[in-house]
Amino acid sequence: MLFRQLEYFIAVAQERHFGRAAQKCHVSQPTLSAAIAKLERELDVKLIERGHSFVGLTPEGERLLTWAKRILREHATFKAELDAMRSGIAGTLRLGTIPTASTTSSLVLSAFCSQHPMAKVRVLSQLATSELYRRLNDFELDAAIVPVMQENAQGLDFAPLYEESYAVIAPVGMLPTTTSTASTVRWSDAARLPLALLTPDMRVRQIIDAAFAGVGITASPQVETDSVSTLLAQAANGDRACIVPHTWLWTTLINAELRAFELVDPVVKTPIAVAINSTGHAPAIARAFVDSAKHLALDEFFTKRLGNIFHH
Repeated sequence: MLFRQLEYFIAVAQERHFGRAAQKCHVSQPTLSAAIAKLERELDVKLIERGHSFVGLTPEGERLLTWAKRILREHATFKAELDAMRSGIAGTLRLGTIPTASTTSSLVLSAFCSQHPMAKVRVLSQLATSELYRRLNDFELDAAIVPVMQENAQGLDFAPLYEESYAVIAPVGMLPTTTSTASTVRWSDAARLPLALLTPDMRVRQIIDAAFAGVGITASPQVETDSVSTLLAQAANGDRACIVPHTWLWTTLINAELRAFELVDPVVKTPIAVAINSTGHAPAIARAFVDSAKHLALDEFFTKRLGNIFHH
């Protein structure tokens, strides 16, 4: 069995088409088909259901797909280990982040890139939490910045980054006069504001909805979006308040027309961590990224940065 045969097999499984898989692998279709047929003979099992074209994987093929991804990842990891021993951490880190962690990922990336100048990073920042977990388990990502979800934690290692809390950003004229010197707003009071919120499929929105439900309220915003930037623009426009993770406030311009308040009663905290696959050997570049993240003390960073904002 050759690594190239496994690459061809994975390409067919992903593309579900022999011709497209051959193009992806930069070989002719007969070459690809012959390699997979040889793989089936070597394993003495049928891997792909064929009609006039690709039909699907057999149960044995589905099982091999999982192992093939793992084998190729282990092979790449070993080669990277050798390169790291010779010349330091290099290669490309495939990093995923939840959309609301894109501001904090910049802090981790700055530390990582300064420590490992030969390394490169490719960031995907618009994936759902469940998709990030899936891609980690399928070796399609090296690391991800995610909320810790125990129900999906099997097969992953987590390095804590910070605890996410939540804040209201609202135009000054929208707030009751009693809040003029306050730095906090209760969830029940925030619900009375004309809100723009993230879409219900996003993890942060689900946390927000659960907080509202805990005080007996169901939020029904007129504006919903999958972009925190859009939320902030709505608040800056003067007609909506929004709820965002507190980690966005250090990069957000809070001027005389806007106020930011910590949400309390209850105070909601969500652990955010760097996750990597724990099966087999994690790539050296992923371990180096985790090591960089561990030394950042982000909770302390945000506490210092946000004190003045909440008391603006």
